Amino acid sequence: MDIKELYKLYQQHPCITTDSRNCPQGSIFLALKGDKFDGNLFAEGALQKGCAYAIVDNKEMVKDERYILVDDTLQTFKDLAREHRRQFNIPVIGITGTNGKTTTKELIKAVLSEKYNVLATEGNFNNDVGVPKTLLRLRPEHQIAIIEMGASHPGDIKTLVETAEPTCGLITNVGRAHLQGFGSFEGVIKTKGELYDFLRTKEDGLVFVNADNDYLCDMLTDEMWCTPYSTDPEKQYACISGEVLSCDPLLKFRWRKPLMELEETGASQKWHKVQTNLIGTYNIDNLLAAIAVGINFNVDRKQICHALETYVPTNNRSQLTETPYNRLIVDAYNANPSSMAAALENFQMVVPHEGETKMAILGDMRELGEVSLEEHQKTVDLLAASSLTNVWLVGEEFGKTNTQFRKFKDVEEVKAEIQKKRPTGHLILIKGSNGTKLFQLPELL
Repeated sequence: MDIKELYKLYQQHPCITTDSRNCPQGSIFLALKGDKFDGNLFAEGALQKGCAYAIVDNKEMVKDERYILVDDTLQTFKDLAREHRRQFNIPVIGITGTNGKTTTKELIKAVLSEKYNVLATEGNFNNDVGVPKTLLRLRPEHQIAIIEMGASHPGDIKTLVETAEPTCGLITNVGRAHLQGFGSFEGVIKTKGELYDFLRTKEDGLVFVNADNDYLCDMLTDEMWCTPYSTDPEKQYACISGEVLSCDPLLKFRWRKPLMELEETGASQKWHKVQTNLIGTYNIDNLLAAIAVGINFNVDRKQICHALETYVPTNNRSQLTETPYNRLIVDAYNANPSSMAAALENFQMVVPHEGETKMAILGDMRELGEVSLEEHQKTVDLLAASSLTNVWLVGEEFGKTNTQFRKFKDVEEVKAEIQKKRPTGHLILIKGSNGTKLFQLPELL
């Protein structure tokens, strides 16, 4: 069965499930495989639970006409999602980057939702399974789609853009993350740049770019349509410019259209001030990206400000939490050398309340490969040069570093210490890769 025939079948049964525990009546079960599971083994059970068809890639599983045999179920999933995406003549925004892509995606969604019916990636469903799932959620009422794309190996973004076929895109930044998979920082740049490579082939492909990031600017070519944003007031060519007003600890900033355009239109030079619920000066780039997208799609300036002021972060990303004992800055969803450095730099600038002392609980940065010890030592050296004295380091990688700071084997040791003697009266930064499970700490602190 070719993809167009399969798509006709999907139109009759517009619900794909990849989980045999969730089989809506009349849906289609798609048997994906992983390192520790084989969905083909659950196809029969899915049909018994109510699925109308099962797509499999193991011919031994086929027992009747309800089984659809394909060469590769994952590739079929991508092909089906792309065919569905092609039924919609709407803007599709592709977002990738080393840091901030989920926060940027959520900010853009908030801004565009002031005017449009928006479909956006849920959570961090940004891989070769999550992207097709998102695309298959497209419905006639949607006016814009925002597709987040993650990568941990060369070629990952190329695969995802060929599935989603974005009309415009944004790379938040490039940094030293997932080096175990990419092999080098150059590999990170090349892979993230695959979004630009795809948009370069489109006659009306548009890139939103941080004009302050030399790596991103170097990836552009003259024939590309580009909407730049910047925190540098000297860059008059930027479509959006902004600057941080305060971050104590919630970020307040202001933004405006460039002076050049304002003078051409005879408008007054007007700043728009926004008090956000985000922690970290580094979020200024994510906010300006959302503004640039909003302006491009003609969202009113007041609506943009309202969206950014009312957006509240979730999922342990740049969150400020107050407990009966401490104030917590929780950024425990992900960590790599660049995001860790940015978080520590920002934490240095935050002024504690009277009687409050600063403390940092930092977890390992995962998937750094051969440079892991080097990068963890750099973080420790950065801490040693700061004014922070109360630092807990969590994980095997930090455990290998040369430092006087207190070390813990894992989060369980930290929890035991907190239960023995809970820190109180502190402003605590909690930062680490999700695998270190530091997200378990806030309820104890």
